[in-house]
Amino acid sequence: MESELKDLRIDRSKRRSDEPSPWAVRWIVAGVAIFALLGLARFIYGKMNAATEVEIVRVHAAAPVANGGGAVILNATGYIIAAHKIELASKVVGKVASINVEKGDKVKSGQVLVRLEDDEYRARVLESQGQLETLKARLAQAEHGSRPEEIAKAKADVEQARADQENARVTLERARGLVQDKVMAKQTLDDAQARYDGAVSKVASLERAFDLVRLGPRQEEIDALRAQVNQAQGTLNYAQVQIDNTVIRAPIDGTILERNVEKGEFVTTGFVGDKGAKGYVVSIADLHDLEVELDINQNDFAKLSATQPGAVTTDAYPDRKYQGVIHEISPEANRQKATVQVKVKVMNPDSFLRPEMNASVAFYSNEKPSEGHAESKPIVTVPASAIKDNGVFVIVGGKAVRRSVKVGGTTAQGVQVTEGLIGGEDLVANPPTDLKDGQKVRAKA
Repeated sequence: MESELKDLRIDRSKRRSDEPSPWAVRWIVAGVAIFALLGLARFIYGKMNAATEVEIVRVHAAAPVANGGGAVILNATGYIIAAHKIELASKVVGKVASINVEKGDKVKSGQVLVRLEDDEYRARVLESQGQLETLKARLAQAEHGSRPEEIAKAKADVEQARADQENARVTLERARGLVQDKVMAKQTLDDAQARYDGAVSKVASLERAFDLVRLGPRQEEIDALRAQVNQAQGTLNYAQVQIDNTVIRAPIDGTILERNVEKGEFVTTGFVGDKGAKGYVVSIADLHDLEVELDINQNDFAKLSATQPGAVTTDAYPDRKYQGVIHEISPEANRQKATVQVKVKVMNPDSFLRPEMNASVAFYSNEKPSEGHAESKPIVTVPASAIKDNGVFVIVGGKAVRRSVKVGGTTAQGVQVTEGLIGGEDLVANPPTDLKDGQKVRAKA
């Protein structure tokens, strides 16, 4: 039994059969290390070859118009503007009662756009009419003179006064005799004398009044009344004009560019506040009279002359071409930008053109092109920041490929490229200083 128990003991000196061998452990550790190194290498390689984030801009090219003229001598870019933009204001102060147009509506000359409340102005008209009628009645009275009844009354008053005078004279004579006979006191004579003198004065006054009644008003008085009537008529006309001014009408045929007021807002003729009264109600312009406003570099200005023809295109509709001609040249240059402002009149505008659109103008000479003359190249304009050392970076297959270019004039929209680009390319707008040819890039989010 004891020998059998000895056989059941575990011999710890011997290795278990299921434990891995030292070589197996070494191989496992080596595999894990290799896997970790491969992951780290992949991570480092990805970091080293990650695409650089850049700002990308699309190159637009406007093809010149087949104008039948000479070669293009200058390309310029600017903005379309309305030749005559009207900010329609009110001539009177008041609150908006109604506004009958919306932004973009086409209107006819004389069409009612805005109505202001007119209760106060109507009250002033009624007041002026009353004053005018009163003065007209006074003038008619003066011009017609005294009525027969007034003359008869004045005559009767004179006759009555004369009778009173005669009675006073008789009383005075009687009193004088009685005083001489010492029948009455001298005071009685004095009283009788005073009554007689008063009667004489009254007769003289009524006779003069009777003469004035027969003659009628003086001519100067009539002229003064007539002047007052004219003044009252002018006041009434002014009040009527003020009522008419509460109705704001379109001065021309055109399109509403901006609606500046709403019903209930206050309109003034003096000041314009951010949150208070408005200075104008709508902006209106004739969109059949459009111009392109350009800032021409002073270095290129000598190439142009008055009435210089040009071809107009827009970024929005590059396939639509319009004829243009220089209509206005600024009499002074811009010192800060070193440019001269030029306005080109669009000869054949249509509904596709909108004010404030980007536009390009290809100015061409009046000379006919010679036989075999190459067709004018597209007008290519890029941001000035995209050009570094007479070259640009073009995005090709996710990489920045450097391409040499030849630049022309500078406009407000950027730099014109005469060689190296044809339009439609994607450029790095502002390439980093360490950007290299062939480096991977991607657009900024």
